[in-house]
Amino acid sequence: MDETQKKQDAELMQLVTFSIGEEEFGVDILKVQEIIRMMEITKVPRAPDFVEGVINLRGKVIPIIDLRKRFGLSTRDHDKHTRIIVIEINKMIVGFVVDSVSEVLRIPSNTVEPPPPVVSGLESEYISGVGKLEDRLLILLDLDRLLSGEERDVLTGI
Repeated sequence: MDETQKKQDAELMQLVTFSIGEEEFGVDILKVQEIIRMMEITKVPRAPDFVEGVINLRGKVIPIIDLRKRFGLSTRDHDKHTRIIVIEINKMIVGFVVDSVSEVLRIPSNTVEPPPPVVSGLESEYISGVGKLEDRLLILLDLDRLLSGEERDVLTGI
């Protein structure tokens, strides 16, 4: 094993993991600004279907996106586990509604594989890889590609 390989083995990715339905997802912790409990969301007229509305977070108006709707999954009622993950995407602050937030994980970057060609139910351009953990798989989301340029422009206008 050469030095480069050893360095890659030692490189840890820090991820915030969360669930949507039965699937577990991970996002780079550096993109996550905070995780908050569900709060009152103000509906916005003529917003795209997956946009729940906006919240006022300490004086900042932040668009809220329901990841279930974004991924084309059936909606479900929010409960005590529902969270909003506040994330910065392309210099824009957005909140994502998820079913629950699990934990902060450190996984070696060499346990992450590129996404398989067909990922059931999800459009694979959002997926940066699949992390293999001991007893489960973790779908890693590429947050910068979760919204198209057009969708970002719509959110900027909200």
